[in-house]
Amino acid sequence: MDAKVFSQEGKETGKVTLPEAVFGVAWNPDLVHEVVIGMQANARSSSAHTKGRGDVRGGGKKPWKQKGTGRARHGSRRSPIWVGGGVSHGPTSEKDYSVKINKKVRAKALALVLSKKFADQEVLFVDSVKFTEPKTKDAKFIVSALAKVTGLEMLATKRKNAAVVVLAGRDLLIEKSFRNFGNIEVMQAKDVNPVDLLTYKYVVVADAPSSIEILEKRIVPAAPKSN
Repeated sequence: MDAKVFSQEGKETGKVTLPEAVFGVAWNPDLVHEVVIGMQANARSSSAHTKGRGDVRGGGKKPWKQKGTGRARHGSRRSPIWVGGGVSHGPTSEKDYSVKINKKVRAKALALVLSKKFADQEVLFVDSVKFTEPKTKDAKFIVSALAKVTGLEMLATKRKNAAVVVLAGRDLLIEKSFRNFGNIEVMQAKDVNPVDLLTYKYVVVADAPSSIEILEKRIVPAAPKSN
């Protein structure tokens, strides 16, 4: 299973062998949906918060005596039926939305999304991306050059979520050069996940052999060592 490799100028430079376990897995939408929903739930923060009658200020003194006033009996101004009192059964920041996602299931979902992207010709392998200095102009030239590759024409015209650039390791020059692009995200291969891949249309794998090796190690577990 081979794929073409291009230079940052958009010219074909050779081929790279792809692992079947990473880029040749049959599509399973149910599993991907389960993992994506779970990851989104884990990233959700409980921001809505109300105060109960024990949290609001005041209410230490009984509003008026129990009998003789002709008014209803009240023991505290913090009662939920009072203006400024606590809230009954309101949302609190203690609510936990997180769900458990098995490690193998998460890895399988990553392989499924990569395989789907590759089958749809939305993955581009680049031998290397290099900058001598952080410069948006040079990054724009690379994007325009890669957009000339067949099937990636929208890379230069898509205004939102155009591509995610996958690096083998952190490169500050690349990150800073693409920082002004609102439609391109740069991340390391060790951090790529199904949600990010599905958010962007194209996946540009830079330093292809090394990045693919990192992705394969994440998806295919190492064989246990024999004693």
